Amino acid sequence: MLDFEKRLWLINPGAVVAGVDEAGRGCLAGPVVAGAVSISNEAAERLYAGDLAGLNDSKQLTAAQRDHFFGRMTALPEVSWATGLCSAAEIDRLNILAATHLAMRRAVEALAVRPEHLLVDGLPVKGLPCASTAIVRGDSKSFLIAAASVIAKVTRDRLMRDMDARYPAYGFAAHKGYGVHEHMAALFRHGSCAEHRHTFRPVQDADQKLPGFEY
Repeated sequence: MLDFEKRLWLINPGAVVAGVDEAGRGCLAGPVVAGAVSISNEAAERLYAGDLAGLNDSKQLTAAQRDHFFGRMTALPEVSWATGLCSAAEIDRLNILAATHLAMRRAVEALAVRPEHLLVDGLPVKGLPCASTAIVRGDSKSFLIAAASVIAKVTRDRLMRDMDARYPAYGFAAHKGYGVHEHMAALFRHGSCAEHRHTFRPVQDADQKLPGFEY
């Protein structure tokens, strides 16, 4: 999980390297949230074997494990972290790919120290403020990307729980805005709300449903 980081630190031992990942790209509601995490060479080695041992891709962790690692990372002085998001309205205006890239850039720019190199989950990202390396399935291959994935996922899940209090009809706290059956049934029953992504086809279908149609 530190191989990609070590290659960069071998070239420049003092380089500030950050991992970047997103959460919520495939949802029908809510923002897309990016996380960025930077840890120095020496601290990363120590934390990987110590306080953050077992940290992995957020999708491979339970909710309790994600909360645990989020709490540890946000409390450790050796860890620099930040988030960036694009709202549902921005997603509708820009498209989801451009909004995801913008959220990533916002997260990186919010870090206390600007990184010299980024490790990014997935395909290459345009518009980042420094050099980057894209790693397919990077959240399971890079320690820093895995850390960023947890920051992004926990932050977004908490936002969706807050959103559930404002829009209780949709069950956002349970499904976090993904297009599961319960969410689609609520969409077709109530129509969309302001936090839905209105350029996404399932939301459009729900808003244009025929009278009497049930999902």
